[in-house]
Amino acid sequence: MLILLPPSEGKSVARRGSPVHLEDLHFPALNPARRAVLAALKDASGADDAHAVLGVGASLVEDVQRNLVLDVAPAAPAHDVYSGVLYDALGYASLTPGQKRRAREQCVVVSGLWGAIAFGDRIPAYRLSMSVDLPGTGRLASYWKEHLTQPLADRAGAGLVVDCRSSTYAAAWTPPTRQSAAVNVFQVRDGRRTVVSHFAKHTRGEFARHLLTRRGTAPATPEALLGAAREKWSADLRPATARKPAQLDIVLD
Repeated sequence: MLILLPPSEGKSVARRGSPVHLEDLHFPALNPARRAVLAALKDASGADDAHAVLGVGASLVEDVQRNLVLDVAPAAPAHDVYSGVLYDALGYASLTPGQKRRAREQCVVVSGLWGAIAFGDRIPAYRLSMSVDLPGTGRLASYWKEHLTQPLADRAGAGLVVDCRSSTYAAAWTPPTRQSAAVNVFQVRDGRRTVVSHFAKHTRGEFARHLLTRRGTAPATPEALLGAAREKWSADLRPATARKPAQLDIVLD
């Protein structure tokens, strides 16, 4: 089983430690593309219009400046750098040693800067969304789509892909439709299903944690994934089509 996660907008900054070494990251075939994005991001972050290009406000000036020193900044495991609603709900720090090992093996973060990294890969804090049109590489979702297909397909193998990404990051790679399921979260309001971003992130984090901590065999099909979801939530499954993977809909009252 492969659990795909988005990065968080906010990052926890490592205060000590050696910098990132691309050769130590998973998916080494992505390193030439990573170097290109790192160079383009450094150029963009040092330009007068950096905030506009990166789509961030003036209050995030420190985040933008941090992009200028990513090659020497202290790095930490991705599960410690990424923070926010989804990662708080996943709660890596409170997992048992065995569950942490499972998270490092099964969780992959799709990133605008790194393409894809494993949960234990050491990275510095940075600011770059997959939605950015970065001078030198173009729109990052399109850029990474050219590079991610084979490495992630190889990583997934014949196993189930559980897609907990937001739509911005889902655009960078579409898993094989017959062996994947996208996780959607709805709230019921006035008898109708609506999407609420905060609760969607939180519930996807909780669901990832449930898959990492539950007993028994890991789900191998979308139907088995539905069964795992129903252990804690009300959920439905919309079958895959020729062009779209199955949709696992978790419904919150």
